[in-house]
Amino acid sequence: MPALVQRMSRLMLKTLRDAPADAETISHNLLVRAGYVRRTAAGVWSWLPLGRRVLENVTRVVREEMDAIGAQEVLLPALLPKEPYEATGRWDDYGDQLFRLTDRKGAEFLLGPTHEEIFTLLVRDQCSSYKDLPVILYQIQTKYRDEARPRSGILRGREFLMKDSYSFDLTDEGLAASYDLHRAAYLRIFERLGMDFRVVSAISGAMGGSASEEFLAPAAAGEDTFAQCAACGWAANTEAVTTTVPPVDPGTVAAIPAIEELDTPDTPTIETLAEHLGVPASATLKNLLITVDGEITAVGVPGDREVDLGKLTEHLAPARVELVTAEDFADHPELVRGYVGPQGMAGKSFRYLADPRVASGTSWITGANKEGVHARNVVCGRDFTVDRYLDVVVVRTGDPCPRCGGELTLDRAIEIGHIFQLGRKYADALKLDVLGPDGKPARVTMGSYGIGVSRAVAALAEQTADEQGLCWPREIAPADVHVVAAGKALQTELALELADRLGAAGVRVLVDDRAGVSPGVKFTDAELIGVPTILVVGRGAAEGRVEVKDRRTGERAEHPVEEALSLLVAAVHGGDANDPDA
Repeated sequence: MPALVQRMSRLMLKTLRDAPADAETISHNLLVRAGYVRRTAAGVWSWLPLGRRVLENVTRVVREEMDAIGAQEVLLPALLPKEPYEATGRWDDYGDQLFRLTDRKGAEFLLGPTHEEIFTLLVRDQCSSYKDLPVILYQIQTKYRDEARPRSGILRGREFLMKDSYSFDLTDEGLAASYDLHRAAYLRIFERLGMDFRVVSAISGAMGGSASEEFLAPAAAGEDTFAQCAACGWAANTEAVTTTVPPVDPGTVAAIPAIEELDTPDTPTIETLAEHLGVPASATLKNLLITVDGEITAVGVPGDREVDLGKLTEHLAPARVELVTAEDFADHPELVRGYVGPQGMAGKSFRYLADPRVASGTSWITGANKEGVHARNVVCGRDFTVDRYLDVVVVRTGDPCPRCGGELTLDRAIEIGHIFQLGRKYADALKLDVLGPDGKPARVTMGSYGIGVSRAVAALAEQTADEQGLCWPREIAPADVHVVAAGKALQTELALELADRLGAAGVRVLVDDRAGVSPGVKFTDAELIGVPTILVVGRGAAEGRVEVKDRRTGERAEHPVEEALSLLVAAVHGGDANDPDA
C-alpha cells in the first residue's frame, strides 16, 4: 500500500537552533526545537504536524493491543456532571486538581481527570445479567488536571492524552484474569514502542483496590523514584517499599531502665539533640506532627530517617494530610514544639502512627513534652503504643530488599502506565449490580488501567535522544526515511523521484526539498527531527549514488540508487538499512 510522502517545502515546520528559555528536560527542549509541539498556555500544548504523527503512532499501537485482548473502544465526554463524583467522594478528594465549572443554569460540572464513575454508570445502564460479563471498555481521550505547577513540557501538563480502560467481572477470579490480560497487553505495547521500562509494585492510594502495578520508564527527568534489587529482581515504587523488622528479645526489654528525663536546652532538632548528647541520630525518635482531616496526628520514625510526605499521603488517602501550623500549636498547648514525645500523649492528645522500625520493645530518646527537656529509655509497647504502623520513611540506597534482604538501589523514572484491581469500590458507590446465575443481584468487580499516551511520547524522547536531537524508534517515528536533497536542481529532482518511489513501496517519507536552505541546515534539521534513516542525495547523484545513514548509530554508507531503494524498503519491513542482505 502506498505511504505518505511529505515534502518539507509544504510542511508547517519551524525548527529552532536554541533551547526554549523555560525548557527543563530533554523532551521539552527537543520537541519544541524540532517543531513537534508549541506551548499555548501553562501546561497546555499544541501538537504540530510532525508531533501529531508521532502521537497517532503511539495511539495506534495502544489501540491495536487493546483490541487484541477483546477490549471495546468507546468515547465518553470530557465534560462530566458533578453527581457521580460526589457519590464516590472524589469531587472533594481531588481538591484543587479538579477543573470545575458551572453552566448558565447553575449546574456544576468537571473536566474529567479519569472516568471510573462514568464507565461504571455506562455498564450499569447497558449490562443487566451475568451473561453480559466479562466486558472490557476503553477510550483514548484528553484528560484534565489543574496542576499547581505545570512543567517539563508535555510530561506534566494540565491537558493530556490518555488511554483509560476498565474491566467488569462477576468474580474476583474474573478480575484477576482481566488484570493479567491488561498486564500482558501493556508489556507488548511498551516493547513495540521501543521503550526501556520496568514493572514495579505500587500502592493503590485514593484509587482503592487490592493490587496495583506501575510501568515506569527510567529517565533522569522522571518524577517517580523506584527501588530495585539486583540480587532477586524485585522492584517497586518507593511508596510501596515495605520494611521487615526482626522482633526484639523480651529479655532485652526487661533490662531497660525506667524513663529518665534529660535537661537538653536549645535542642529542638534531631541534629542539635544528637550533638548535645553525643549519640547517633538513629538512637532518637523523631515525631512529625500533621493533621489528618483536621485531627492532630503524630508520625514516629527513627531520627536518622525522613518522613516521605508523598508516601504518607498515599497511605492515608483519601483523607487530607497537612503539616501542623502555628495556630495548631496555639490551640494545643500540651504540644511543645521541638520536644514532643509519644509517652503519655499517644492516644490522648494525638493519634500515633509509626514506621515499622519503631517496633514493640525498641528503646528511644525522644521529647519529654516539656520545653528544653528530652527523655531516654522510652520503650515502645511499655511507655507508649502505636495506633497504626505505616512504611513512611524516605527509602535510601542500601536499604534491605523486602523479598531477599539484598541491598536496594534507587533510580528516577517516568510513570507511563498504571493498572489497578479496583474491586467493588465504585460499584458499591454507584450500585452496579447484575442478575447473577442464581437469579439474585450480584455486585460487579472492576479493574482500572491507564496509559499516558502523550506522556509516552515525552518518555521516548527522553530515553532515545542524543546530542544532535531526537532519535525515534521506527514504530512511532513521523516517517521511516528522511530524504535530504543536498545540492542544486539535479539533487532535488532525484530526491523527489526517490521519495515517490519509496512511498509507492509503502515507505513513509519526509523529503527535504526546501529551496534556499543550505545543506548544513538540512543535515542539522534531519538530526534534530530524528527519523530513523536518512537518505542523502548529494554530490554522488550525478554518478547514480546516494548515502544511507542510520540516525541512531551514525553509520553511513554509499550505495547505487537501486540498491539503496531495495535496502530502505527491506529496512522498513525489518532489517538493517545498510545491510545488502537485509
